[in-house]
Parts: sequence; structure tokens; C-alpha cells
Amino acid sequence: MAKHSSRDNSSTQISASSEKDRAWRNALILMRIPFSVFLMPVFWFALSNSNQDFNHWTAFAVFIIIHVFMYPASNGYNSYHDKDEESIGGLENPPLVNQELFYLVMLFDATAIIGAYLISPLFAAMVFVYTMVSKAYSFDKIRLKRYPIASTVVVTVFQGAFTYGMVLIALSLPIDKTQMIYAAISTFLIAGSYPLTQIYQHKEDHERGDKTLSLKLGIKGTFIFSSFMFLLGFSGIVASYFMENKVVDIAILIIATAPIGFYFFRWMVRSWKNDDHINFRNTMNMNAISSIALSLAFITMLVLHHFKFIY
Repeated sequence: MAKHSSRDNSSTQISASSEKDRAWRNALILMRIPFSVFLMPVFWFALSNSNQDFNHWTAFAVFIIIHVFMYPASNGYNSYHDKDEESIGGLENPPLVNQELFYLVMLFDATAIIGAYLISPLFAAMVFVYTMVSKAYSFDKIRLKRYPIASTVVVTVFQGAFTYGMVLIALSLPIDKTQMIYAAISTFLIAGSYPLTQIYQHKEDHERGDKTLSLKLGIKGTFIFSSFMFLLGFSGIVASYFMENKVVDIAILIIATAPIGFYFFRWMVRSWKNDDHINFRNTMNMNAISSIALSLAFITMLVLHHFKFIY
């Protein structure tokens, strides 16, 4: 009997340990780190527009702080309050939310702020502000997500111009009038993609009481709004590059954005005919194509500028 009892206790301990490990793994999955990388074009856009040298290792650290810790913490906190049971950005079948997720969010927030402070106190302050605003977006007592205009302005400005400026400040790069224009343009680029991330979640957002911009605009309205924002962002970049005589950069941008435009308009036309095309996979494909294409364009420009192939 004693032997059986010992085995039972051992099995119970192993089972409890396994459950705990699974809970932490699920929490890490809900941080959606790969999805956060979709936001990297703003980072590369900021670097590609810099006319001054910067420390490459510091730039790498800034990328990690923003895309591996700051953004995922925001994602995790949003999931913690939304408790989604259907597909969300980056996860087609999200695991159930647990208390470990909250602890992981706090850990990631602290890591991002402390890491940023080691680079620059001002950078750390900006990371802190971002984390607080992202909490206001999701926290049920405030929940900016309920308000279509306010939530859109907050998300697009903070993931656009604010993050653009954050990168420059972290790398001690000057912010002049031209950089401010580019920062504003990055906000339009985010404004083009943000409603598209909500377009397949209308039912769940409606049931939760979140009046997202995409829900208010409807399917056709979302595509029209996004295409207009993308057009403003693209036109702004081309005009700015033209004023600076960056002809090669314009060519790179046009080539890189061609697949984005092709996929977007094909998806839009198909969706207007049959809303079955409004689904998780098509949305994630749109995000991936847009992020990868723009990032490759800006990285190419950065490399060419850095090695003085073009000026």
C-alpha cells in the first residue's frame, strides 16, 4: 500500500508540474512574438532615413526591446482582458488565457523598460509611456478599444510616429523637420493595416461591445479606408524621396510594394463578392506580405546608403 501511495504522489507531482509548464507555454504563445515582428517596417523605415551612422549593436538591442518585449507585452495584456476563444492576430487557435499570462506581461514590460533605460533614460520613458497607453487600450475600466476613433488614433500614432521617434531617440539620431514628416507618414502606413487586422473579428468584437473602426466601417468601408491610408503613406514617401532626389529609393519602394498592392486588391475584390474570404488566413497573409515587402525595401535602402552605393 505504501508503495502504491508513493507512486500516486509521484504521478500527481509530475502531472502538476506538467500542467504548470503547459500554462507557461500557453502564456508565451499568447504573447504572439512572431505577430509583433509584423510591425518592424517602422523600425527599418526610421533607420533607412537616417543620414548619420549609428551603433549597430545598439540598433539590434532597440529592435529586441521593441519587437520581442514591448509589443508582445501589449499583445499579451490585450489577450488577458479579451479572453479570445476564436482566432486573433497571429494565432488561429489561441490557447485559453491564464494567470501566468499576466505575470509574463509584467515581466516583459519590466524587461523592456529596464533594457531601454540601459540605452537611454528618455528611450525608457517612451517605452513606459507606450506600455501605459497599451494598457489603457485593453483595460476594462478604460478600454479605448471600445471607441473606434480614439482607439485608431492611439494605435496608429503610437505604433507609427511615436515608435519612429523612439527609434531615433534610442540611437541618438537627430529629429528634424524631414524626420517628423517621415514619422507622420509611418502613422498613415499603420492606419492602412490596423483596420484590416480587425476585419475578420466583427462578430466577436460586437459580442464583446468593442466598437472597432473596422466594425463601424463594415467590410467594404474597411478596404476603402485602408486603401486610402496606404495611398497617403505611399504617396508621402514617394514625394519626400523625390524632394530629396532619392530616385533609386523610389524604384525600390515601387518594386517592393507591387506584391502588396496586388494581394490587397485581389483580396478586396474577392471579399466584396464573397465575404468567406474575410478570414484569419487571408488577413495574416496580407500582414505578412506587407511587413516583409516593406521591411525588405527599407533594409535594402539602408544597406545601399550605409555602404555609400547611393546617396
